[in-house]
Formats: sequence, structure tokens, C-alpha cells
Amino acid sequence: MKKIIFTAIFVCLSTLSMAQAKKPTLMVVPSDVWCNLNNYMSEFDNQGVTEKYPNYDLALQSDPDLLLVVSKIGEMMAERGFPLKDLASTLKSLKQQTAEESVTSSKSGDMIAESPLDQLNKIAKADIIIQMTWSINKTGPKKSITFNLQGLDAYTNKQIAASSGTGAPSFASEIPVLLEESVLSHIDQFNSQLQGHFDDLFTNGREVSLLCKRWSGSDMDFESEVGDDELGVLIEDWVADNTVKGRFSTSEYSENKLSFDQVRIPLYNESGRAIDTRRWANGLRKYLKKEYQIEAKLSTKGLGKAIITLGEK
Repeated sequence: MKKIIFTAIFVCLSTLSMAQAKKPTLMVVPSDVWCNLNNYMSEFDNQGVTEKYPNYDLALQSDPDLLLVVSKIGEMMAERGFPLKDLASTLKSLKQQTAEESVTSSKSGDMIAESPLDQLNKIAKADIIIQMTWSINKTGPKKSITFNLQGLDAYTNKQIAASSGTGAPSFASEIPVLLEESVLSHIDQFNSQLQGHFDDLFTNGREVSLLCKRWSGSDMDFESEVGDDELGVLIEDWVADNTVKGRFSTSEYSENKLSFDQVRIPLYNESGRAIDTRRWANGLRKYLKKEYQIEAKLSTKGLGKAIITLGEK
């Protein structure tokens, strides 16, 4: 009995220690508002709809203050133990990835194309995106900075942390110095919000979404009888078995489409390797092929949405 109790305590402590030891990976970027105010926006054609997105590459090349601000925020986060993905390096990796699709194309006829920001997120694979907005105030010979920090879950784009404020007027003229003076009294609370969100993900799983559909020429649909049940029910059962605490919601169920929202997938597998949406959804693709000899194509939109299309790859 004592041995069982000791083992249980050890497992609980080990799990708690792992949760506390792991920090979310961050990437600091200028906010959409800042990019728009400073004319660092570009456009792309998303299936006939013109959409604007921040052009980080142009901003970094044109605004020397931006690099200083991003570096300073990154430095302050790194000092507090939060690992970082560098924006400039990530942009270079994005350019070098020849397999990346054109932003004007789509995976299939009825699917929205990935935005350039979605593509950037897939390369960075950061857990949280920190959007930074700032402006410089002048009072006589003194200056101060008004700032706004937003922590966004990179998988859902939901805001999970926020902080804003204005520093005391100072004779300092260097933007990094002014920024540090402004942010310093707020950053620990901001980091606490980030870590709290990440701890929740560690306990309850990362939120993603899953869309299952079929090619128009496929003779298999989600109401087809496979074994002892409908294919859609079997897929739903697989999702239930492979989510944290079985957490998900089925938002649409028809013969042509299954849609799952608020799907909570584990952050790590048994060996401690990180799991992303594609790797998790690939388990469903392999399950369909192995158990029912059903071919399916797997694709993703951004970090947080997987699409399984039945019929062929």
C-alpha cells in the first residue's frame, strides 16, 4: 500500500515539475495597428477577396527603431526564462522554404488560402505571438513611450495576455531605454498571464480544429456504413480517444462534412516530443488507412486547423 502511495505521489510531482519547467515559445512582432500606421502593409488575393497583412520584412528593412524594439522586448523576455523565436531569422527561413505554396492558391476548390501570416506561424512554430504597439510622447526636452503588449495564442489567435502603459518622462533619447523604463513595471504580470495560459494548455491540451470532408468524386461519405457504424461516428470516436480528457465539440455532421471545434490535443507525446496539429491529425489519416483502407489527404491552415479529405491523396 505504501509503495502504491509513494508511486502516485512521485508521478504527481514529476508531472507538476514538468509543467513548471516548460515555458511557452514566443515570437515578438510589431502589431497590425503599428504596421498599418507606418504603411508597412501588403495585399494578397484570397480567392477574389483582397486582404491586407503586415509586411514584417519591409518594416525590418525600413525602420531601424523596429529592430531595436523587438530586440529589447525579446531580451527582457529571455531574461525571465522565456525562449524566443527571432522574427528576422524566421522570415529568412520562410523565404528559403521552396515547398511553400503561393499565397494566391488554395488547397482545393472550396478552401481558403493560407495568409502570409499563417505561413510565418507554421515556420516559427511558436506557442505565443507577442504583438507590440508603441508611440513616442514628447514633453519639452523629455520623452516617454506609450506601449501595448498583446499575447496571442498562435494556434487560435485568441488574446491570452495583455499589458499597456506609459513610462515616466525621461531625458533619455534612446528608444530601447525608454521602452525598458515603460515596460519594466508591467512585464512580470504579463509573463504571469502567458505562463498561466501555457500551464492550462499543459493540463487541458492545446485548442485546435479539425475539418473532415470528401472529394466530389469519392464514393465514400461520412454516413457510409463501415464495420458496425457510420464512418462519421468512427471518426468522432477516434477524436474522443485522442484528445485530452475527451474534450472537443462536433459543430457539423453531414454526409459530406464533419467539423470539430475546441479540440484539445496534448502538447507532448509519451516521449516528451512536441505535438502539433498536423502530427496529431496524421494519426487519424493513418487510422483510416490501416483500419478501413480509406485513403485521405491531410493538409493544414496555419498552425491550428487540420483538414482531412477522403478519397485520395
